This record gives sequence, C-alpha cells and structure tokens, in this order.
Amino acid sequence: MSDINQNRLSFNQAVVFVKNSKRAAFAAMPVFGDEEDGNAQTAEGARIFILLPDEDEGWTLRFIAGPFFSAAYAANDTIPASEIPDRVRELLFVPTHCEEDWLTDQLQVLLGKLTQAAGIGEQMPDYSAQPAKAASADVVFPISFIGRDKPQ
Repeated sequence: MSDINQNRLSFNQAVVFVKNSKRAAFAAMPVFGDEEDGNAQTAEGARIFILLPDEDEGWTLRFIAGPFFSAAYAANDTIPASEIPDRVRELLFVPTHCEEDWLTDQLQVLLGKLTQAAGIGEQMPDYSAQPAKAASADVVFPISFIGRDKPQ
C-alpha cells in the first residue's frame, strides 16, 4: 500500500470506524473550472463527504459542496444511506474529528480543520486568516457544480 493511502479507509471500513469510535471520517474531491485557452485547470471548489456518528442510525453521511473563498454552499445535505451513489462508496475516507459548527465554515476552512484533525494538514494553508467573500441571497450555483443529476 502506498504511503498516500496508508491511513485511508474504504467506505465500509469508514462506516465501521465511525460507528465504533464515535468519530468522523471524510473524503474530498476537488471541483475544477473549465479549461480556457489550453491552460491547466485549477480547483475552484470541492465536494466533501463526511461520515458522522449518529445516535439513532449509528452514522450519517453529510455532503457539502461549493466554491472556495465563499460563505455560500452549492449543497449542505445529509444523504440517506439508501441514496448514497456508488461513486461515493468507492472513495477512500480519512479518520478525523468534526464539530457541528465547522459545517458552516467556508469550504477551504472546513477542509483545513478536517485535515488538521486527521493529522494530515501540514501542507494546508491557513485559510481561516483569509478575508471572507459572501454571496448575496439570490446567488444560485449550477447543479452541475455538485455533481448531481438535474431534477426531472
């Protein structure tokens, strides 16, 4: 097993970890912007999947997605176990700690806290010291940003 995957858990292993330890586990996927003029794409946001302990069900999956450096999320939902897509079940999760109030932080701050709590955040910049940008109440992000199919 490569060093990069050493502390990673499969979805099923992560569920067992969360249920037994009452701690969290997370996986994150960057969201890239459109390629322009042959330039390399840069990450503009992320999709974060957090398995959290739950007293009733044993665990829940929180899905948070949105752009970096914004207080607006494209998604901040709990996904029922029966609706978790296979592509999420194929991700590798990292054991961590998560507090409820972190789930309202800017995306890059949330990622920083999750990686620091997991002990893998040495290379993450200090995003909490960066100035915040806020979107107005009428801002809507395209559904494609979070990777969900358009409503029928």
